[in-house]
Amino acid sequence: MQAYWKQNLKYLIILLSIWFTVSFGAGILFVDQLNVIKIGGFKLGFWFAQQGAIYTFVILILIYIRLMNNLDKKYGFHEEDSL
Repeated sequence: MQAYWKQNLKYLIILLSIWFTVSFGAGILFVDQLNVIKIGGFKLGFWFAQQGAIYTFVILILIYIRLMNNLDKKYGFHEEDSL
């Protein structure tokens, strides 16, 4: 059980670090460098601050779901479908 939670926390730390880097780094710290690039008429720094962090977070949620399903199967916590 301890190994399960250790792996779970490892996943959380990695995925939240990626999200923080994208949202804070790309949306705030590196905005001036990213604003040189434009996507659809909008500066890339603006895009990351407004949309990119949200898209990244949704993708990271899907990755977390997949990782946790695999982890649950590995440690025998996987629930069988009731249908």
